[in-house]
Amino acid sequence: MSAPVPPRAAFQSRDFRLYQVARFLLVVGLQMQSMAIGWYVYARTHSTVSLALVGLAQFAPAMLLSLVTGMVADRFDRRGVLVVCYTAVAGCAGALCLLSQRPELPIWPIYGVLVVLGTARAFAGPAAQSLVPHLVPAEHFPNAVSWASSVFQIGTITGPVVGGVIYGAAGATVVFATCAGALALGTLAVLMMHVRTGRMSQSRASWSTLSAGIRYVWAKKTILGSISMDLFAVLLGGATALLPVYAHDILHVGPWGLGILRSAPAIGAATMAVLLAYRPLQRRTGAIMLGCVGLFGVATIVFGLSHSFWVSLLALTVLGASDQVSVVTRLTLVQVQTPPEMRGRVAAVNMIFIGASNELGEFESGITADAFGVVRAVVLGGVGTLVVVALWTWWFPELRKLDRVDTVTVT
Repeated sequence: MSAPVPPRAAFQSRDFRLYQVARFLLVVGLQMQSMAIGWYVYARTHSTVSLALVGLAQFAPAMLLSLVTGMVADRFDRRGVLVVCYTAVAGCAGALCLLSQRPELPIWPIYGVLVVLGTARAFAGPAAQSLVPHLVPAEHFPNAVSWASSVFQIGTITGPVVGGVIYGAAGATVVFATCAGALALGTLAVLMMHVRTGRMSQSRASWSTLSAGIRYVWAKKTILGSISMDLFAVLLGGATALLPVYAHDILHVGPWGLGILRSAPAIGAATMAVLLAYRPLQRRTGAIMLGCVGLFGVATIVFGLSHSFWVSLLALTVLGASDQVSVVTRLTLVQVQTPPEMRGRVAAVNMIFIGASNELGEFESGITADAFGVVRAVVLGGVGTLVVVALWTWWFPELRKLDRVDTVTVT
């Protein structure tokens, strides 16, 4: 039997530590920015369709460029790709800062900046996800996934709260300027890393090599089942896109309350990620993941029906904690089961599913809210998540029978 991995094993690597500093700054900056954009756009338009377009503008580039972004991550140094992308993201924050000083301008330039932001994130996602296995020894990788998720969630907690406080005190311009500074520091941390991946894939660019990630995911039913379930569950059950409406019109808590509401899922997720780092799932991982996604749907329904700020916070916290089990399981599966030279392309497919569940989920939530009403749209989404769990339990027996995620054995 192999020796147990220390709970903080991943932090023994200097590059892993630097990368987590960079990710924390990136996530804090993007979450502050996302909170500010949601409030700013809704305050100017009072339209859920406008909120829907915020999500669509960021998702469309990832969808259209998915095959290219994965190949770039496999054919170029992944650290270098991140430097370019993080620099572009910081530039987008600067552009939003300038636009927010011109409220007389129409709203569409904001969407233009979000398209550029979505493009940079589309290229950064596969490179970032496929870089982590190069930062730690193989036996420390599951531990690295849990801690990376914790850092991500801590940033997700911090960003909206800080952004909400700054927005309430000084306005959108100061929020976007602060984001630009945080993102610039994150880029500097990536530049300080020593790791160089070089060119992982030696294959010539062709349709076959571009689409290899799709074929690989389709053949691996545990990966396909986990990422597709996450797609449809979060796509249907994603209530976070409508948080500006809840904060403004239902709970009446203002931008500071919006920041706290946006942080609540991350509080639950961060708590669960730390728990999984110390007590990783050992058996019946697939069944536990399915149960947690079902709990995500129930929490979404409770949030949708709530008119109490504290009940809403509790529901969102449970929602984030349950979703985190699926996140850690899915990310570990994708990396453990994928050869190094294909990780960029497989990660690109995974990022499409994540982007569809998040940004496209925002678009779906805005459109359904406009058609059926905000509360009804959120509740129907939660019910839809429960239906997805039932169907995936039946359609993907390999996922239901998944035992240990690190060895991918099936009982």
